Amino acid sequence: MTQPPSAEVAATTTDDFEPIAPELARQAITAAIEAKLGPDWNDEDTGWAITYDSDYLVRLTRGKINLDFQCDLLGEVTVEEREISPLQASGRLIAWAVLLATLFVVFVIAQLAGVFN
Repeated sequence: MTQPPSAEVAATTTDDFEPIAPELARQAITAAIEAKLGPDWNDEDTGWAITYDSDYLVRLTRGKINLDFQCDLLGEVTVEEREISPLQASGRLIAWAVLLATLFVVFVIAQLAGVFN
Protein backbone atom coordinates (compact mmCIF):
# COMPACT_ATOMS: atom_id res chain seq x y z
CA MET A 1 0.00 0.00 0.00
CA THR A 2 1.43 3.36 -1.00
CA GLN A 3 1.36 6.38 1.23
CA PRO A 4 -0.12 9.66 -0.07
CA PRO A 5 2.37 12.50 -0.46
CA SER A 6 2.83 14.61 2.60
CA ALA A 7 1.15 17.99 2.89
CA GLU A 8 4.57 19.68 2.76
CA VAL A 9 5.45 18.17 -0.60
CA ALA A 10 2.00 19.00 -2.03
CA ALA A 11 2.25 22.59 -0.76
CA THR A 12 5.68 23.20 -2.31
CA THR A 13 4.67 21.83 -5.71
CA THR A 14 1.52 23.93 -5.89
CA ASP A 15 3.21 27.06 -4.53
CA ASP A 16 5.87 26.92 -7.27
CA PHE A 17 3.25 26.96 -10.01
CA GLU A 18 3.03 30.25 -11.89
CA PRO A 19 0.44 30.33 -14.71
CA ILE A 20 1.35 32.04 -17.95
CA ALA A 21 0.24 35.65 -18.31
CA PRO A 22 -2.48 36.38 -20.90
CA GLU A 23 -0.09 38.51 -22.97
CA LEU A 24 2.46 35.68 -23.14
CA ALA A 25 -0.27 33.18 -24.03
CA ARG A 26 -1.35 35.47 -26.88
CA GLN A 27 2.25 35.66 -28.12
CA ALA A 28 2.63 31.87 -27.96
CA ILE A 29 -0.59 31.35 -29.93
CA THR A 30 0.43 33.95 -32.53
CA ALA A 31 3.79 32.20 -32.96
CA ALA A 32 2.06 28.82 -33.35
CA ILE A 33 -0.35 30.22 -35.96
CA GLU A 34 2.52 31.72 -37.95
CA ALA A 35 4.48 28.46 -37.70
CA LYS A 36 1.54 26.40 -39.00
CA LEU A 37 0.06 28.79 -41.60
CA GLY A 38 2.91 31.17 -42.41
CA PRO A 39 3.32 34.86 -41.66
CA ASP A 40 0.70 35.92 -44.23
CA TRP A 41 -2.11 33.77 -42.79
CA ASN A 42 -4.28 36.82 -42.04
CA ASP A 43 -4.36 38.11 -45.64
CA GLU A 44 -7.72 38.05 -47.38
CA ASP A 45 -6.29 35.79 -50.08
CA THR A 46 -5.62 32.92 -47.64
CA GLY A 47 -9.29 32.66 -46.65
CA TRP A 48 -8.76 32.14 -42.91
CA ALA A 49 -11.36 33.86 -40.73
CA ILE A 50 -11.06 34.33 -36.98
CA THR A 51 -14.25 32.89 -35.51
CA TYR A 52 -13.18 32.98 -31.84
CA ASP A 53 -10.44 35.08 -30.31
CA SER A 54 -9.27 35.22 -26.70
CA ASP A 55 -5.88 35.23 -24.99
CA TYR A 56 -5.83 31.47 -24.45
CA LEU A 57 -7.82 30.16 -27.46
CA VAL A 58 -8.09 31.18 -31.11
CA ARG A 59 -10.31 29.43 -33.66
CA LEU A 60 -9.67 29.97 -37.35
CA THR A 61 -12.07 28.75 -40.02
CA ARG A 62 -11.61 28.31 -43.76
CA GLY A 63 -14.19 26.50 -45.83
CA LYS A 64 -15.11 23.38 -43.87
CA ILE A 65 -12.03 23.34 -41.63
CA ASN A 66 -11.63 24.66 -38.08
CA LEU A 67 -8.18 25.16 -36.57
CA ASP A 68 -8.14 25.57 -32.78
CA PHE A 69 -4.98 27.00 -31.19
CA GLN A 70 -5.15 26.62 -27.40
CA CYS A 71 -2.55 27.68 -24.88
CA ASP A 72 -2.58 25.93 -21.51
CA LEU A 73 -1.55 27.55 -18.23
CA LEU A 74 2.05 26.38 -18.67
CA GLY A 75 2.41 28.05 -22.06
CA GLU A 76 2.18 24.94 -24.26
CA VAL A 77 0.15 25.49 -27.43
CA THR A 78 -1.90 22.64 -28.89
CA VAL A 79 -3.36 22.73 -32.39
CA GLU A 80 -6.49 20.77 -33.30
CA GLU A 81 -7.81 20.53 -36.84
CA ARG A 82 -11.45 19.50 -37.29
CA GLU A 83 -14.29 19.80 -39.75
CA ILE A 84 -16.95 22.40 -39.01
CA SER A 85 -19.69 21.31 -36.66
CA PRO A 86 -23.25 20.62 -37.82
CA LEU A 87 -24.30 23.76 -35.95
CA GLN A 88 -21.88 25.87 -37.99
CA ALA A 89 -23.08 24.26 -41.23
CA SER A 90 -26.75 24.88 -40.41
CA GLY A 91 -25.92 28.46 -39.40
CA ARG A 92 -24.36 29.05 -42.80
CA LEU A 93 -27.43 27.60 -44.50
CA ILE A 94 -29.75 29.85 -42.47
CA ALA A 95 -27.61 32.91 -43.29
CA TRP A 96 -27.82 32.13 -47.03
CA ALA A 97 -31.59 31.61 -46.78
CA VAL A 98 -32.06 34.96 -45.00
CA LEU A 99 -29.87 36.71 -47.57
CA LEU A 100 -31.80 35.26 -50.52
CA ALA A 101 -35.17 36.01 -48.89
CA THR A 102 -34.09 39.62 -48.28
CA LEU A 103 -32.97 40.02 -51.90
CA PHE A 104 -36.30 38.59 -53.08
CA VAL A 105 -38.27 41.04 -50.91
CA VAL A 106 -36.18 43.96 -52.18
CA PHE A 107 -36.76 42.85 -55.77
CA VAL A 108 -40.54 42.62 -55.21
CA ILE A 109 -40.65 46.06 -53.56
CA ALA A 110 -38.64 47.54 -56.45
CA GLN A 111 -40.96 45.88 -58.96
CA LEU A 112 -44.03 47.29 -57.18
CA ALA A 113 -42.44 50.73 -57.05
CA GLY A 114 -41.93 50.66 -60.80
CA VAL A 115 -38.16 50.78 -60.73
CA PHE A 116 -37.89 48.30 -63.63
CA ASN A 117 -40.47 50.05 -65.88
